[in-house]
Amino acid sequence: MSSAVDSFMNYVVAKNPNEPEFHQAVREVVESVMPVVESTPAYKRAKILERIVEPERAVSFRVPWMDDRGEIRVNKGYRVQFSSAIGPYKGGLRFHANVTLGTLKFLGFEQIFKNSLTTLPMGGGKGGSDLDPRGMSDNEMMRFCQAFMGELFRHIGPDTDVPAGDIGVGGREIGYLFGTYKKLAKEFTGVLTGKNVNWGGSLVRPEATGFGVTYFIEEMLKTKGDSLKGKKVSLSGFGNVAWGAALKMQELGATVVTISGPDGFIHDPNGVKGEKIDFMLQMRASGRDRVQDYAEKFKVEFHAGKRPWMVPVDVAVPCAIQNELDENDARTLLKNGVKCVCEAANMPVVPKAVSLLQEAKILFAPGKAANAGGVATSGLEMSQNAQHLYWSREEVDARLKQIMQRIHQTCATYGTEQNYVNYVKGANIGGFIKVADAMLDQGLV
Repeated sequence: MSSAVDSFMNYVVAKNPNEPEFHQAVREVVESVMPVVESTPAYKRAKILERIVEPERAVSFRVPWMDDRGEIRVNKGYRVQFSSAIGPYKGGLRFHANVTLGTLKFLGFEQIFKNSLTTLPMGGGKGGSDLDPRGMSDNEMMRFCQAFMGELFRHIGPDTDVPAGDIGVGGREIGYLFGTYKKLAKEFTGVLTGKNVNWGGSLVRPEATGFGVTYFIEEMLKTKGDSLKGKKVSLSGFGNVAWGAALKMQELGATVVTISGPDGFIHDPNGVKGEKIDFMLQMRASGRDRVQDYAEKFKVEFHAGKRPWMVPVDVAVPCAIQNELDENDARTLLKNGVKCVCEAANMPVVPKAVSLLQEAKILFAPGKAANAGGVATSGLEMSQNAQHLYWSREEVDARLKQIMQRIHQTCATYGTEQNYVNYVKGANIGGFIKVADAMLDQGLV
């Protein structure tokens, strides 16, 4: 199979040069699904792989706006609509200085399979801008969001493409974006998820990715007759994902001992819990991007410029950004006796590190399966909007838990090999088959 994979990847790289993250994401999927494709003549005849790696549509546009000094600034805006085989395009908007078309193609491609695994009717997409939101005032962000949506509204809709938030796009930004869409489209519909609960949002949405990751880890540990109770956990990041994970892990009896930021990480042996979890919200709201503030307030160790994977733990959960845990980190975790590594961000573990963890038969789950709780709850928000319903916190949380359990079962079904669950293989094949079969059913479109 390696020759078939290499041949296909040469094709992908030639058509998409200078997009390493996209190449990495495609290779991971293709390595898993190539045997399925090779053994299914209908997939080969229909060129499913060649079609699935090509976005159905990629829109690029300029975003001119005015800052508080009266200076005109111009950014790039994007929306990559990758696959609508099983439902409207669904995926977040990212405002970050490093956003490029290649980055969004990688994220959109991952989103296809993540959304498929939820079993909800959602296709894959992603969008955003190369805007650096640090230090922007509310008025500046409002003007930027209005300019951004002034073009994006032409390409989205509740039954076409339903964006959500991502890095740099939280509740404030979703509000500004929705207000502009509502005015331009002359309709109040569920065209964005992550909305405030007062006007169509869903309870549990801010915590959903972290909650979902925690439920997935609990299911993984169950396969070994174990649970999160009493486990030490290392988290990276301190945003919504890490915050939600810390909340749910505390509830299930685990002790979170690290969080991190661009400046380094903190080690809190007593656990990130109670008021410390609440302080994570204050840290994020401050816009300072400093985890050192936590160390200073609670008098714990701060390791400047370091990543948290040197701390001995039972469970490691990278929650921040792609490629943040490398092979040296993996070796350190293994040496220190880690039992489980679970991606809570999009592709945060580099391929060589994934291989090391799998060779050691450590429980390892890819983000497309484990961090699907966020988009799953966005799907639940879409359902509530479509039916004009409002579900309680308990009902949303229960539905989220059921979805994560189903995703785990899909991974186990397709990924079990000799008493070891290869979650990467299971997630890729399980997500791929549903989309591929839908593409066959719908013909050459």
